[in-house]
Amino acid sequence: MILIKRQLEYSGLIMLAMLLCLIPVSGGAAIQGISGTSFNFTASSGHISAADGDDVFFWGFGERGKLPQYPGPTLIVQQGDTVTIRLNNHLPQNTSILIPGFKVQASGGTPGQITREAPAASTTEVVYTFIADRPGTFGYYSGTNPDLQVEMGLIGAIIVRPSGFSSSAPTAYGDARTAYDDEFLFLLSEMDPEIHHAVEIGTDPVPTTGFHPVLWFINGRNGPDTMSANHVTWLPNQPYNAMPSIEVGKRLLARWVGGGRDHHPFHTHGNNYDLIARDGYLLETTAGASRPASELGTVPDLAVSDFTQNVAPGGSYEGIWSWTGAELGWDMYGHTGSETGVCEPGPAPPSTIVNGFDINTREYCLDHGKPLPVVLPNAQQLTFGGFYSGSPFLASEGSLPPGEGGNNPSAGYAFMWHSHNEKELTNNDIFPGGLMTIMIVNAPDM
Repeated sequence: MILIKRQLEYSGLIMLAMLLCLIPVSGGAAIQGISGTSFNFTASSGHISAADGDDVFFWGFGERGKLPQYPGPTLIVQQGDTVTIRLNNHLPQNTSILIPGFKVQASGGTPGQITREAPAASTTEVVYTFIADRPGTFGYYSGTNPDLQVEMGLIGAIIVRPSGFSSSAPTAYGDARTAYDDEFLFLLSEMDPEIHHAVEIGTDPVPTTGFHPVLWFINGRNGPDTMSANHVTWLPNQPYNAMPSIEVGKRLLARWVGGGRDHHPFHTHGNNYDLIARDGYLLETTAGASRPASELGTVPDLAVSDFTQNVAPGGSYEGIWSWTGAELGWDMYGHTGSETGVCEPGPAPPSTIVNGFDINTREYCLDHGKPLPVVLPNAQQLTFGGFYSGSPFLASEGSLPPGEGGNNPSAGYAFMWHSHNEKELTNNDIFPGGLMTIMIVNAPDM
């Protein structure tokens, strides 16, 4: 009976999460977080919701006077800024903050094994200061009993914008080869609820050597909650979603951070991405500014094309992902060839065609007017996914049975992005869930 109840609860959660707030995210800097140079944190406890219906006790960083978060607030700063984080602690253990990649000065609090710590259950403050001297994506973590405190949720991400950053023409590293149109953060982590339960009931010491995670997260949520909107009311301690989207032909910057104890192989469907940086270091042999523009490619010269990024504990990575539909062998817009104002194949294309693409629709011109190479079965013979628009063509909607589809109002192409470790696609052994989300490729906003 318990199993049946859990399955019914989980089915209800899937339906709720899929039906509510699944409008694809669009617009430039879509990453949620707090900007500035001075941040006031409190470490405290709370509960998060797992997508299997469980309720998990956790420890988290939060803005002072607000709820703790899992993960902690994403800090967005500028290269060259002097950044200060003030931490006080309402937890029953001392805690602290480590920021790998920067030289951090710590003051106040009490001495710890690695850095100065905020005393347990106290308003005594410890202050961490560093200069954000290089751009990139970085993590921050508790440096006190990390085998327990990182597991409990004391983690977060920092994004350093390059000098001269412009939101109208953003780059990851101040280099044209790192330009992007949209960006999304994927902080990957895992949990063993038994450890969290032991902390909640006051077990001392808490055993961590038998670590056995059964929950996997992107930005503090399991699938399908990853696809609900940011700041939904039913996930008050898990404000960040992980629902990427992009228009055809545009560049998406994926920022990955390893937030737990395990490696997580993050797989992008649709096509490969180009890994452009690791741990805040651009994959290049020579700075782009020192070479003539004619020698610059679309990504740094040591970038690696891949389809699965192994995200290591404490590591950070950035990749550029784009989808064009080139050489599908059929017209992704469903044109018949008689339309006006769209590209036509041939040796002398009109001036709106650049590198084989219509610059307005981003249609691959050699596929213009080519029919879909298969005959679709009748609707009665199909099973419809929640993100199917009823049509195989981009930005086109077709007929759907009552109650089917509905999670893709822009009629984009949906690709599952997820862990390539099969067990991580479950919530406590219930499939589907875990470290997964959906990427939606939309037609250009004409």
